[in-house]
Amino acid sequence: MGSGIAQVVAAYGHPVVLHDTRANALDSAARGIEQNLARSVEKGRLTAGEAKAARERITLEGAAAGDAPSLASFGDCAMVIEAVVEDLGVKRDLFARLEKLLGDDAILATNTSSLSVTGIASGCKHPRRVVGVHFFNPPTVLPLVEIVPGLVTDATVTAGVRDLVNRWGKTTVLASDTPGFIVNRIARPFYGEALRISEESIADFATIDWAMRELGGFRMGPFELMDFIGNDINYSVTRSVFEGTYFDTRYKPFLTQQRLVEAGFLGKKTGRGYYDYTPGATMPQPVSDRVLGHAIVDRILAMLINEAADAVLFKIASAEDIDLAMTKGVNYPKGLLAWADELGIATILLKLETLQAEYGEDRYRPSALLRRMAATGATFL
Repeated sequence: MGSGIAQVVAAYGHPVVLHDTRANALDSAARGIEQNLARSVEKGRLTAGEAKAARERITLEGAAAGDAPSLASFGDCAMVIEAVVEDLGVKRDLFARLEKLLGDDAILATNTSSLSVTGIASGCKHPRRVVGVHFFNPPTVLPLVEIVPGLVTDATVTAGVRDLVNRWGKTTVLASDTPGFIVNRIARPFYGEALRISEESIADFATIDWAMRELGGFRMGPFELMDFIGNDINYSVTRSVFEGTYFDTRYKPFLTQQRLVEAGFLGKKTGRGYYDYTPGATMPQPVSDRVLGHAIVDRILAMLINEAADAVLFKIASAEDIDLAMTKGVNYPKGLLAWADELGIATILLKLETLQAEYGEDRYRPSALLRRMAATGATFL
């Protein structure tokens, strides 16, 4: 993430310091940036001269450059974006150290995907300058960036950062400082309900993935996407949102996730996850039953729409930004709220009420906003 963000910023004319305490990480970042820029030249997105200039704007700083791990070179920076491990204490301590080196007007931006921006800023003497700037992976490809002000972030900082990121060619949405922000909160049922369906033996991984791709129109099914993201990362985000919402059962992690992480089956990066990617392994074939497939899609989609409705209800983001985030950030085939309008709010509400009646679980409780809208015939957009 860090190297991708550095490349984006450098390509738009800014000098960048790319720091890491691990030599191998910086070496890998340098190779990745070189390859990405070369690919951009091949595809005509950049000229050879523009790629060379972008590369020259990036200074590697840290162990790979032969230096002791130090943050001193950030002293003259107008903005620092951290993309370190998703640990609140680590991020808070890093910002507290950086704040001592930076000018009074410098901005501290966190690329956290699910942690509290306010919590990260709490270690700073001037938390007004801390803001969430959440890119999606890979930053050089995906256009979405969530801008997340903390509780005490200065409004001029939020507005200025959003304008700057827009000028980097990105699409920004404004999110409130709540667990998972927009995308990682609303997307939880894409994985969670798929896991529930699997654990109930209603359908296997391959069949659920087939249904969501072929019948739902999603680019990847939930299990192949979790393997692509990394099951350790997906499980960590799920736990973070679950804990951050005071253990709301909607976001409860699954034993299947925990067992895969414990076994080291983290997905493509380890050669095995929900699927086996080792050479010679045979991928399982789905049961191409369209009736079953549509039932899977309808169930997962209803849960996703329910999350999106609650995000509107609790002012996590506007309806327009929610749909923009889900289409630009995770490539959903349609905005969830536009999809709800198309299918009918009453239809979605009935599906959720049926699931709640069947299971008797708070997990399936319909959003109060869906109930109100169904009663009045209102639409989201």
